Amino acid sequence: MLKALRSPHAFVKAPLRSRTLTTSAPKFPVKNEGVLPTSQSPVVAKLQFFNSVTGESGQIPTYRVLDGVGIPIEGAEVPEISEEYARKLYENMQLLPTMDNILYNVQRQGKISFYMTAYGEEATIIGSAAALENDDEVLGQYREMGVLLWRGFGIDAAMAQCFGTQEDKGGKGRQMPMHFGSKEHHFHTISSPLATQIPQAAGVGFALKRDPARRDKNVACVFFGEGAASEGDFHAGMLLASTIPSPTIFLARNNGFAISTPAHEQYYGDGIAARGPGYGVDTVRVDGNDVLAVLNAVREARRRCLEGGRAVLVEAMTYRVGHHSTSDDSFAYRGRQEVENWKKIDNPITRFRLFMESKGWWNEKEEEELKAKLKNDVMTAFKRAETIKRSDLRDLFTDVYGGEEPWNLREQREELAGLLKKYGEVWEPWRNELKLFRDGGKKLVD
Repeated sequence: MLKALRSPHAFVKAPLRSRTLTTSAPKFPVKNEGVLPTSQSPVVAKLQFFNSVTGESGQIPTYRVLDGVGIPIEGAEVPEISEEYARKLYENMQLLPTMDNILYNVQRQGKISFYMTAYGEEATIIGSAAALENDDEVLGQYREMGVLLWRGFGIDAAMAQCFGTQEDKGGKGRQMPMHFGSKEHHFHTISSPLATQIPQAAGVGFALKRDPARRDKNVACVFFGEGAASEGDFHAGMLLASTIPSPTIFLARNNGFAISTPAHEQYYGDGIAARGPGYGVDTVRVDGNDVLAVLNAVREARRRCLEGGRAVLVEAMTYRVGHHSTSDDSFAYRGRQEVENWKKIDNPITRFRLFMESKGWWNEKEEEELKAKLKNDVMTAFKRAETIKRSDLRDLFTDVYGGEEPWNLREQREELAGLLKKYGEVWEPWRNELKLFRDGGKKLVD
């Protein structure tokens, strides 16, 4: 296993791991200073408060492999990856901003209702996706399209979800754009409420542990931002996965902002990583703009997760270069120059590209060819998605519940059918909208 991650300063180990609970009578020490009912914590006579999980009031360190210009830092162990594998990492990192640029503009043109970019977080997303097995269960939060693309979801499928076409297998066009889901790719459907996926992931991990076919083979991995970690669901999920326990990786993308709230206004303690030891889980903080560091850290987190059968917390330190979403103007709460500086100083794509160039694996010609190819691929998929009709309007009412359609949904479906029969052909907005559906809205009534 990687030496860098064996360091006691890489993962913060849980002090509660050594705790044992017993129903037998306590054994008093020779020097009767007393014993505690639920802890093996040593008894001391000196009053002492503490405010750190690392000792000597130090902050949790951040694990890194590459420096800002793509050179391995002294003492770092670079993962053994082939040129082919490095190219796959880089191509997927470049694919994300290519899709973001086009779909962000598409949303501004009114062709889709919503979009959320991953600008600045490409290394965190692709590095963690590469560290997981393709049959590990993933629960995302808006920005994890790259995990699906890494697993072979495809650009056409991503476009189908954003446009809500009949090719959207996961949601049949009923979800907002960027709310992906794919049973085939072990990616649980994203929901809008903040942080709900965190306790759900703990439950998924527990289910994996109970399944003889997947026990000790698969983990659940949940992505969330540092803002979501302020929700009660974060604490409920951590408590469940650490005490039941379940093999669940909690991956916090600390990108500096919870929409408009900067990190320094979200918490007073040492980030999200400081909370891990409080729940008795191994924890690591990693440079989220270093794809190789993320790859190493999440691989090791996954190993520990399976070996211990309980939660592991990873905090990836990155910076959200883009707006929070198309509903946001981040320049209302931060300066443009700040964003431009981070693009130049710590660009995750540039950093890995420089590393590849130093190995002789990449050059300027290949860079131009890749960007042209990716842009063409995304534009081709976009133009195709524009021509594909949506699912049947009736699908709005299917798959909500198992079994027979309940009376309340049947009433709503019939009411909508009546309204469309009355106004669908005479009111132009509805007439134009109905043309976009495969059934034209005519299959609502049995």
